[in-house]
Amino acid sequence: MNYLVISPFYPENFQPFTIELAKKEGVTVLGIGQEPYDQLPEELRNALTEYFRVENLENLDEVKRAAAFLIYKHGPLDRVESHNEHWLENDATLREQFNIFGAKPKHLKKTKFKSEMKKYFKKAGVPVVPGMVVKSEKDIDKAVKTIGFPMIAKPDNGVGASGTFKLTKKADLENFKEAWDGQTAYFFEKFVNSSIITTYDGLVDSKGNVVFETGLTYIHTPLELMLSRKDNAYFIEKELDPQLVKYGRAIIKAFGMKERFFHIEFFKNGKDYIAIEYNNRMAGGFTVEAYNYAHSIDLFRDYANVVTGGTVEERKFEPQYCLVATRRDTTEYVHSADDIHQRFAGKIKTVKRMPDAFAELQGNDAYLLVTESKEELDDMIAFIGETK
Repeated sequence: MNYLVISPFYPENFQPFTIELAKKEGVTVLGIGQEPYDQLPEELRNALTEYFRVENLENLDEVKRAAAFLIYKHGPLDRVESHNEHWLENDATLREQFNIFGAKPKHLKKTKFKSEMKKYFKKAGVPVVPGMVVKSEKDIDKAVKTIGFPMIAKPDNGVGASGTFKLTKKADLENFKEAWDGQTAYFFEKFVNSSIITTYDGLVDSKGNVVFETGLTYIHTPLELMLSRKDNAYFIEKELDPQLVKYGRAIIKAFGMKERFFHIEFFKNGKDYIAIEYNNRMAGGFTVEAYNYAHSIDLFRDYANVVTGGTVEERKFEPQYCLVATRRDTTEYVHSADDIHQRFAGKIKTVKRMPDAFAELQGNDAYLLVTESKEELDDMIAFIGETK
């Protein structure tokens, strides 16, 4: 098997995907990236049979030429993957160009556009709120009449909370019109009065079967984070609500993706859930480490097993909560880093420095801690986040 990794160096915490694949018998791992070869850590260099440096990964023609060279030298590619939201469309284009297994551009429409996602959520029988695509001022007026205030306006093709507006009155609508370029298609939908966003996350095998499932709950919604610059914090759930699992599996079946991670967001609505968004990859940041700590597993190795026709390893330990809590360099906190280490000695798994590209939204230092107790989890959240 020839497996092509796009951007094997960045993000750095995804490097184990390449390293674990290289340990599998019969797998040749190739890489295309824009970092100089000498910048790659030794373990990563050793995992790559060949690395082709391009000037710019954004230049798809350059990446295609690099892939064509690797095919000429090593034979047909069996897989191409980055696991990164930013490169999903390019990954799909490469698969189509070189006839490689996996999601092609035509498959991504349902995971790129919020309006399309909603169709598949409905097909799965999962609750959604009313919404419509807005491409003109006429559409805005129609949305006000059809959906009514309050509404949320999001780019129909967008990631996270970027470019999101909360519309509660006509003045908000005017602000939106002033900020809108008139070209970007937006998706307007009914505002859900819920402060809890939770997820159904996991991995499907080459036949589309869920072989790993988990979920996380945000302390602050992504919209809150964007508007208020609060500290990002979320936790991997110790166990999943059966209703959430039922909805999540129905969505997986409706979307029909194969051999991929997934990250599906829901509003918690009383005892029920409302589907928000399907992400055709795992949650970003240090979430993969949090999954591993919560479940005492190695998802990097599990993925390598699944790609080569195997399955995930036996789960030997009961899951725990795993908290990811970030702090900002510019914020004054009541408790120092030393205080955190003393209070939660034995519970802190690691402290990571957030890449600069994500630090403004999410914070600078990320603490990953585990606990079996919801009470202790709440204490961790309050203690780490308490400001002066």
